[in-house]
Amino acid sequence: MKLRIPDADVLWSALAPERKHELTLTVQPGDLDDLHHVNNTVYLAWCEQVARAHALRQGMGTAALIKLGAVPVARQHIITYHKPALLGDPVRIRTALTVSAGVRSIRAYTLDRATPDGADGERLAECQTEWVWVDPVTGRPKRTPREVLEAFGF
Repeated sequence: MKLRIPDADVLWSALAPERKHELTLTVQPGDLDDLHHVNNTVYLAWCEQVARAHALRQGMGTAALIKLGAVPVARQHIITYHKPALLGDPVRIRTALTVSAGVRSIRAYTLDRATPDGADGERLAECQTEWVWVDPVTGRPKRTPREVLEAFGF
């Protein structure tokens, strides 16, 4: 499966609420690197944070997935950085499940400088993660459970 980052803003408006989630946070001193902007690894951590919040909102946290017999593990991340985030910046992180096919799922993310009025701010980064569903006991690939597909509107 070849990863391709779709037009995130068009995608966001087109998807059902079950397929997307967002959060806003403020850049903290611990997020910064020696150049005084957000370290590249922090963007990935933020993507993970919004993905987990989305899964929990849909009742599909790790414990629920283990009970269903399949958990997602990251296979590949693609991150494109556009502009740096700086100390005190509000950052809006959006995620959307874009594809679920067999044992693989793709989740897209956008990270924007948040604006007080909720309008789109400057794009800081975009990310896409390919996930592979595996059996939590054997580690072998496993199809996405029907309950997961239903919870996320597939």
